[in-house]
Amino acid sequence: MDVKDGLKDVVATETSISRIELVDGKAILEYRGYDIHELAQNSTYEEVAYLLLFGELPSKSELELFTEELKERRELPPQVVGLLTHLSPFSHPMVALRTAVSYLGTMDRNIAYTSHEISIEKAKNLIAKFPTIVAYFHRIRMGEKLVHPNDDLGHAANFLYMLHGEEPTETMVRAMDLDFILHADHELNASTFAARVAASTLADMYACVVAATGTLIGPLHGGASQRVMEMLREVALPWRAEKYVQEKLERGERIMGFGHRVYRNVMDPRTIELKKLAKKLSEEKDSKWYEISEAIEEAVRKHKNLLPNVDFYSASVYANLGIPDDLFVNIFAIGRISGWTAHIIEQYENNSLIRPRAKYVGPKSRKYVPLSER
Repeated sequence: MDVKDGLKDVVATETSISRIELVDGKAILEYRGYDIHELAQNSTYEEVAYLLLFGELPSKSELELFTEELKERRELPPQVVGLLTHLSPFSHPMVALRTAVSYLGTMDRNIAYTSHEISIEKAKNLIAKFPTIVAYFHRIRMGEKLVHPNDDLGHAANFLYMLHGEEPTETMVRAMDLDFILHADHELNASTFAARVAASTLADMYACVVAATGTLIGPLHGGASQRVMEMLREVALPWRAEKYVQEKLERGERIMGFGHRVYRNVMDPRTIELKKLAKKLSEEKDSKWYEISEAIEEAVRKHKNLLPNVDFYSASVYANLGIPDDLFVNIFAIGRISGWTAHIIEQYENNSLIRPRAKYVGPKSRKYVPLSER
């Protein structure tokens, strides 16, 4: 058996949801055939979520209806709010999120059904409720009064409003919306693959999403942006970046936010958009995080010739949006839930149980020795 560690470059399935391709030294990322740069410049998260779920861009009336449906589904059942109030305040917010998702499943009479229509309804509910779960838990753990959803605000603006208790600026809204778009899907990343593995057993959608959230929290996946922010705080000043990077590499330590399993030697297209976003936001808010990030990027390119990934500039964006470090991975999840649910539905509808093999490397044909003789 040939073994490819981490399933590197193994093609595990077919999908029509997102496409990653390297062409002439550049990376292409498309959602349902639409280039990520065009979506980033022209679309909204609600429109992208619709595209991922239904396969086509919506008409104006379809988008208006979808947006209203999401607004109507934002509020949480009282039982889930009660659950969040009883979780330990030192629980990681991603633990709170995956616990709340599991609890939502206990309240769904159609939990075991995987038909297209029912799955779409579940997906809408999860997309709508993810921001509310995250914002509510944060305010509960901080001892602050809950800020309920505002139906006059879009998906991104409403999340920032519920989180901070005040309406965000136009730049902040655009930044949050664009971040959600850029994180919405990314082919068979680890969390999406975990969701599809679960879906291939015909597990319910909530179980599949819990599998995805449990995978996303890892520091080599969604948790990386939090580690990046910790690094930015440690560096503290742009002129210290060069020495920091050099010393860390000499110790054989990893610089978080650099390198990617797929985008080897090419810039992640999401990073291109996020860097522009981080710079624009820094002009309205605090410029130091962007300046430190740029200095680290330059130092890593000089000493290691690595390019930043999507997690790297996410950190400075989140910091300037007033998002606490340990909520960074939750922000990733709020964007990615539309992609996760689209992949779960796709797996249900063209299913084959995902069950790879393992090459055995342990001892063979050992003779059993009775306990009395050991």
